[in-house]
Order: sequence, then structure tokens, then C-alpha cells
Amino acid sequence: MSTAPPPWATPGPYTAALRSGHGPLFLRRADGRLLPLEVERWCARADAVDRAALDRCEGTVLDIGCGPGRLVAELAARGRTALGIDVSEAAVEQTVRHGGQALRRSVFEPLPGEGRWGTLLLMDGNLGIGGDPAALLERAAGLLRPGGLLLAETVPVDVDERLHVRLSDARTTTGSSFPWARLGTPALLRYAYGWERAGQWAGGGRRFVALRSRSASSSAEPPKRSAVISSQRARKPSVDVPVANR
Repeated sequence: MSTAPPPWATPGPYTAALRSGHGPLFLRRADGRLLPLEVERWCARADAVDRAALDRCEGTVLDIGCGPGRLVAELAARGRTALGIDVSEAAVEQTVRHGGQALRRSVFEPLPGEGRWGTLLLMDGNLGIGGDPAALLERAAGLLRPGGLLLAETVPVDVDERLHVRLSDARTTTGSSFPWARLGTPALLRYAYGWERAGQWAGGGRRFVALRSRSASSSAEPPKRSAVISSQRARKPSVDVPVANR
């Protein structure tokens, strides 16, 4: 298995965009088409659509792929215990600067509080992490307490797509390709075997789904999986502790 760091974690267009607070930034598909990434929104404060989603959070919150940390910062301002994880050092730095706590860590590495989180966030396209939605959902279920809540943002069209992409600022495309996924709401619900549907809503042109994990008494069992996601699975990061303590 390759030990190369994932492209999000290395200096390049993503790091530059986070540190400047603006794009352009894209995922470039193998066919050359560009998928735009909303860097300016990510780097701004949580907006009304974000806040409405965060109103649904229960208990402690883990933000997977927290980016520059607007959601973690908003939760911290509300007095809720929240942690962001991201493979990018720049993302962790920005989260801390905005008042949140963060670890430089992949979701597929060992994490604090496994099996005890009240809510997980998969926002801003992060359902695509690893390119294998079923494996990501299985991992999410293992992180949540029984009956815990997953709040996920889906693509606002009906799509179920696995692809390989590279990071690009439209002028240059750097780094190796990595697996990614794009899921609309119907596709996410098809993958959510054993999860309870807890809500669907839309706002600001964005779509969201709430799923509740199996309770301890549930007999539902997901299919067993052993897939390895090369760009996101275990790689010991250079930063292994929270960079801020509140």
C-alpha cells in the first residue's frame, strides 16, 4: 500500500486556496472537466444554511474533512463540544485560528472517541472521501454512539458517480489522481443500509440528509467490507495531537 500523503495534505492549490481564502479551485476529472470547489464559502463564517444544519446536532460533534473550520468554530461559539479532522495542515491551522479544535487526521485512521460521538458531519462534498461511499458510511457508523446522527450534504442532482480526480486551480493541475465520489440524495439513501432516515431538507441550493445509526438493540448488520482506500486509509500524520485545547 502506498504511503504517499493524500494530495489534499501536500503543498499545492488546496493549501494556497485555504491560506488566501479564495479560489479558483477545482477537482479535475480524467476527461478534463472541472468540478468547482466553493473555497470562498468554506473560508467564510457559517451562513444561515450551515446554521440550520448545525441546529440538528446532538451531543458531541465530529466534523469529517473540516476544511478551514467554519462549522467547528460555529459549534464552539455555541458551547458545543466539537472536533474537526482534516488531512491538510493548512485546514487544521485555519480551524484553530477561527476558534475551533482540530486534528490532522484521516477519517480512516484511529480517532478520539470512537463509538461515542453524538453527531458526525459530512458536509461540502465530503461524502466523496475515498471514492467508496459504502466504506465511508461503515466507518461513520463505527465512530458514532448507538443511535447517533450523521448529517450529510449531497449533490443537488441525482447522481451516483465514482471517479478519479486531481486538484487544480485551472492554470495548473498538480499531484497524483485520487478516488472520489459524487452522490445525490437518492444514491446516498441506497447506500445507507441499516441506517434510519431521520430527515431530508434543502436550502440555498444545497441538499442535506440526516441518518441515524443502528441502536445497540438493532439486529441489522451491514455487509462486511475489507476495501482499502489508498488515498485516505491509515497513514501516520506528522501532527498526531490536537493543535488547540479549549
